[in-house]
Amino acid sequence: MQRIVPMLVYADAPAAIEFLGKAFGFEVRFRMDMPDGSVGHAELALGDAVVMLASEWPAGGVVSPLRLPALHAQLFVRVDDVDAHFERARAEGATIAAEPADQEYGDRTYRAIDPEGQRWIFGAPLASKRPTARASRVGTSRRASSRAASRRRAK
Repeated sequence: MQRIVPMLVYADAPAAIEFLGKAFGFEVRFRMDMPDGSVGHAELALGDAVVMLASEWPAGGVVSPLRLPALHAQLFVRVDDVDAHFERARAEGATIAAEPADQEYGDRTYRAIDPEGQRWIFGAPLASKRPTARASRVGTSRRASSRAASRRRAK
């Protein structure tokens, strides 16, 4: 079972469920509609990965990214064929933030934004280019240096 499951909020969750299915290939595993037409809880799957979503609940402090001044998070999703996935998303009207490209860290990715502003990154490992142990250590070293600098500034 997946250990971390993103839980997304949409102003129009029924429309989001339809879009995520058509554009990105998600399938509804569970959906609990409320009497007012909102979605109380839904679980969508892409392969063996699940994302949960629901309609906004302002009283509980959760709203759509449409109501936020900036992007609060991104979702990275592994797919089998980045280019085919990209073509499907584009054909279904996804807003493309970046077309498929090979990344220096060893993945081929593209970025798309759904109708309510959630940013999705879809990627697959490049068979010919895997990150090296050195690249991993460099990233860790940079993060450690950044944290140390932040602590110094805070003092």
